[in-house]
Amino acid sequence: MIKGLLVKPYELPKEIEFENTLEAKQHLVGGYIECVYPEKDSSVVFICNEEGKINGMKHNRDIGYDVIYGPFLILGDDYDNGDFKSLTENQILKYKMRFDKNSIIETENKITALRMSNFRSHDYER
Repeated sequence: MIKGLLVKPYELPKEIEFENTLEAKQHLVGGYIECVYPEKDSSVVFICNEEGKINGMKHNRDIGYDVIYGPFLILGDDYDNGDFKSLTENQILKYKMRFDKNSIIETENKITALRMSNFRSHDYER
């Protein structure tokens, strides 16, 4: 069993415990998995649906250099063994704070701004 956080669109992170299998991770994110690493923290990994942006999943959280679509997991990165591990209590607290209610609002604002800039760039060009 492994302990991590599950972050769903428009929801606060939820502590979960599940079997450390590929199938369990795929079930939790709704498809094939992709590992994404947060800026400035190589001790954790975000596991998301690799097709989340193209298969119609809702935008979830801005992670600085990208926006994750669909649910994602936050787990410890066990680089030495090429696997994942449970989050520590400090990591759980850190990422619950990182992906709080404000992060939902900030992501929504970023998506809205991107849509508006895209709309303006195509605004009645002839």
